[in-house]
Amino acid sequence: MINKLKNLGPGLLFAGAAIGVSHLVQSTRAGADFGLGLLWALLLVNIFKYPFFQFGPRYATATGESLLDGYNKLGKEVLIAYFILNLATMFTIQAAVTVVTAGLASSLFGDFPAFEIGNRAINSTEIWTVIITSICLLLLIVGKYKLLDKLMKIIIITLTISTLVAVTMALNNTDPVSFKQVLPENSLEITFLIAFMGWMPAPLDVSVWQSLWCIEKKKDMKNYGPKSALFDFNVGYISTIFLGIGFLSLGALVMFNNGETFSNAAGAFSNQLIKMYTSSLGDWAYIIIGIAAFTTMFSTTLTTLDASPRAMTKTIKLLFSTSSKFNYSFWIALLAIGTIGIFFFFASEMGFLVKIATILSFITAPFYAIINYRLISSKHTPKDWHPSKQLHILSWLGIAFLIGFSIWYLTTL
Repeated sequence: MINKLKNLGPGLLFAGAAIGVSHLVQSTRAGADFGLGLLWALLLVNIFKYPFFQFGPRYATATGESLLDGYNKLGKEVLIAYFILNLATMFTIQAAVTVVTAGLASSLFGDFPAFEIGNRAINSTEIWTVIITSICLLLLIVGKYKLLDKLMKIIIITLTISTLVAVTMALNNTDPVSFKQVLPENSLEITFLIAFMGWMPAPLDVSVWQSLWCIEKKKDMKNYGPKSALFDFNVGYISTIFLGIGFLSLGALVMFNNGETFSNAAGAFSNQLIKMYTSSLGDWAYIIIGIAAFTTMFSTTLTTLDASPRAMTKTIKLLFSTSSKFNYSFWIALLAIGTIGIFFFFASEMGFLVKIATILSFITAPFYAIINYRLISSKHTPKDWHPSKQLHILSWLGIAFLIGFSIWYLTTL
């Protein structure tokens, strides 16, 4: 067991990328607006997305190559489609997670004095965005994968402990919440449901990141094979489910039916979130909630800033069969600059950024589900590591679920 725990790495990086906006913002909002009524959606989407995430580490460790190599073998058009989708969403996704992190940093560590550049007023949340992006950029350029691997173990343990303490205290200090499940009816509620499921537990393209992290892990640990990778992944995946339920429960126990409406501005949302917890649980809970919230979002910001550039670098190399100036340093610098630019433009619209990013992720999910399933069931994967009959069935059901809900959403617009 000790050796298995030492092998943990990419699975916890998956958890670090997953446990962010989907949990802190969307799960908490779901609990605040619907109580425990959307627990069914949280559980179903985790179950039906599971195979397609799992195929990332399965394929990478069984073949020694990433999902991107596999997409290339399925046909250049598949890899080009991935490149276009990733390029279209990576800046919005990074901006969405960073704006929430910046808002929490401003609430937790204090505001900077506002100042002007030309006729443009710069507020505290915007300054925190630059600081957080710069810190993450420095950590990744200097430490690269090894530092990310070590940091994530500390972050996930801290997050898990603080969240469990907060849920336990909330259960002891509030009245029970009904388990009655609800199905959203109007277009506004359906839009929220799709956004909620879009990043629960994460966008499906994170399976590509997971395969790349597995390749990096294999360089450092030669015995990191399919069995180790699947154990690692399952630990990370189960952690995201339990923490998702934890944040949903916190929203339901502390905020449901209290008449408060969340702001779409990052700083205001963060203040509301922390103050509403402390008003119910007591001022002593401020540091617990603050640590849980900020740790959640910082881990997501760090892992997403690493993963998209890593994926884009690999994609370019496969498409053009050569190394180019469009390397990891280029993509991570471009993503950092683009993130800050988008944030300065949409500074007060955290809710808009989150909604757009999460809905786009859900609508594109069937693409990743289908190609991941095609690849893992093809001749490019050793037969010993093809999915079991049960996993085949779950994959078919998952594809039907993702397509069905996407069509439902598009027909209600």
